[in-house]
Amino acid sequence: MKQKIAIGCDHAGFPHKDSIIKHLTEIGHEVKDFGTFSLESVDYPDFVHPVAISIESKTCDAGILLCGSGNGVAITANKHKNIRAALVWRDDISALSRQHNDANVICLPTRFITLKEAIHFIEIFLATEFEGGRHARRVEKISENC
Repeated sequence: MKQKIAIGCDHAGFPHKDSIIKHLTEIGHEVKDFGTFSLESVDYPDFVHPVAISIESKTCDAGILLCGSGNGVAITANKHKNIRAALVWRDDISALSRQHNDANVICLPTRFITLKEAIHFIEIFLATEFEGGRHARRVEKISENC
């Protein structure tokens, strides 16, 4: 299924971003790029919040966030009530983040994975469906007291 995808990164994620966008558009997805647009040092929250807001407002279906460790962007995105951002560095983590957690944002640690791996994890993430069932009850509880 083709999706509208929001993408954002800091300076550490920037080297992967354009290649990821190119790949996603070539396979039919629409991508909204929230930056950054250079290797100049930036503050990742400035790029994470617009990605999260685009998903919360339903202008985008899913999000991709890139930074050196993936942690900063994941922590920031998860401050948003309806965002479930998953730090991904393996195939099974990518699939399980969707199957069990209904993650809507994939966060990638670009200093620890290759571009080829990043694209592979994104493809898994976008193709994997939420299983629902017992997992739906758990996911509903995530934002319960926010």
